[in-house]
Amino acid sequence: MSTRILISGASIAGPALAHWLGRYGFEVTVVELAPALRDGGQDVDFRGRTHLTVLERMGVLDELRALGTGGSPMTFVAADGRRMLHLPAEFAGGDVEVPRGELAQLLYRHSSARAEYVFGDSITALEETPSGVRVAFRYAAPREFDLVIGADGLHSNVRRLAFGPEERYVRHLGYYAATWRLPNDPGLPVGSVGLNVPGRLMSVGASHRDPGRAGAFALFASPELRYDRHDQAQQKALVRAAFAGLGWRVPQVLDSLDAAPELYFDSISRADVPAWSSGRIALVGDAACGATIGGMGTGTGVVAAYVLAGELARARGDHRAAFEGYERLLRGYAQGCQKGGDRTGPFLAPRTATGLRFRNAVLNRRWALDKMLELGKEVSSVELPHYEAELSGMAGREG
Repeated sequence: MSTRILISGASIAGPALAHWLGRYGFEVTVVELAPALRDGGQDVDFRGRTHLTVLERMGVLDELRALGTGGSPMTFVAADGRRMLHLPAEFAGGDVEVPRGELAQLLYRHSSARAEYVFGDSITALEETPSGVRVAFRYAAPREFDLVIGADGLHSNVRRLAFGPEERYVRHLGYYAATWRLPNDPGLPVGSVGLNVPGRLMSVGASHRDPGRAGAFALFASPELRYDRHDQAQQKALVRAAFAGLGWRVPQVLDSLDAAPELYFDSISRADVPAWSSGRIALVGDAACGATIGGMGTGTGVVAAYVLAGELARARGDHRAAFEGYERLLRGYAQGCQKGGDRTGPFLAPRTATGLRFRNAVLNRRWALDKMLELGKEVSSVELPHYEAELSGMAGREG
């Protein structure tokens, strides 16, 4: 039975997987490049029966509801501050919306008692052996594990090392997004108010937790850019260049970039990997089937962690059977969720003035908005095995 499992990535899918593997008795190590859990990022939401079922079985649903923001209303304005469109909190909030950093902390707390976490390190090489995978790290001594799981996001290091270059699997969808925190000096309301011009959106809104703090969200259309993903000064320069010359509150929001403690900046892209496993190495979450924004990636990652751990426990560590069952059960579901990411950029920042006017005209009609809200509730779902009940029954029969 495979028992020693290394997970790369301590964002959302990684700690969720560590939680379940620990519950099933596997020996789990999580390695994360960042020196600590990341606290920033946009609010994230869970929606639909499948997400809520997994959260309930994890024992975290009530905690998440207590942390819930209630959703974030969105208002789009013109350069003179005139309101063009308002979307209510339930438009993007799902069944449960929580700050991403608080979700990461909660999943870490629920998994850390049964998993070893190693921060500030990363995998540099993977060598599959007859009995496992020999792993080299940037700083720690090499170790051997039975299995390695890449839960390290759209730009997965594990996928690059074990499956090949990122260019084979990740497709740019024509937009970039950035988020950062800033002081709430203007007394902004909770939610977001944003300047929308063709191909660009700059929004800002107060924190749900701390009225003295605000969050900025920038999105802009662009061909694929070449930049260092670890150089925040370079990324801040790209954001400034994309929004140079705009009015409203944009200059003040851009000025806050210098003091921002952390910047999230990335392309809106999607990952499509033909097979989610290779030998003793598998991918979960955005590394396998990511969509940067709007593809329900957070919920999909948590569901995928549940299924992968359950299949490994059901197969008693037989990774071939487990990986096959995991992908067979989840691929169609994950691809259905992923489709939403293709529409995010064009919806939030249509590239033309005509496109902006059309979106606003349609959604300013109550019947059209109600229809969009109704469609938003029709999310992909999948029938999930109840692994713990099944394994408990197996143990009872064997006893």
